[in-house]
Amino acid sequence: MAHEGRRLILVRHSLPEFVTGMPASQWHLSAEGRRRCRQLAERLAAHDLAVIVTSKEPKAIETGQILAEMLGVGLQVASGLHEQERRVVTDMGRQEQFRAQVVRFFERPDELVMGYETAEQAHTRFHAAVAGVVEQHPTTNLAIVSHGTVITLLIAHANHLDPVLLWQSLGLPAFAALSLPDLRLLNLAENV
Repeated sequence: MAHEGRRLILVRHSLPEFVTGMPASQWHLSAEGRRRCRQLAERLAAHDLAVIVTSKEPKAIETGQILAEMLGVGLQVASGLHEQERRVVTDMGRQEQFRAQVVRFFERPDELVMGYETAEQAHTRFHAAVAGVVEQHPTTNLAIVSHGTVITLLIAHANHLDPVLLWQSLGLPAFAALSLPDLRLLNLAENV
């Protein structure tokens, strides 16, 4: 039986160091990103978290490490929580082109718009990974540190929201508090 009032906090990782010529999946946090994690931990303290689980990407792990240390909770890394599979090498001069691709990704969920996963495939994979993490922690509040597009897909699908507007609103970092087991959006902190 599910525990009443249990929450899942989905955290978008903090600000990375943008490295032209390197896939975003390999980026680490910037100094400003690490500083923002301290503010994020202060905001998350009220959620009575028992554990923080992160994707395997460095910027998510580093965000989770800072949060776990500051909140005094356990840290785990899990498979399937990574960003939509794409090996995009970012050219900071082409950010508008990237944003337009992401909008098309959300608007055409069953088409392969960019990378190696459609929006539907990314949502299915991420949702299954989140469900697995929640199942491993059946009685506690927990946080998952992940990435903008997959977090957007999960929240938008479960709450019938426009994914483009939601994705555009998420800062680095940001978090959403969801009720369990129904994933109803309780609170959205778009910029921390």
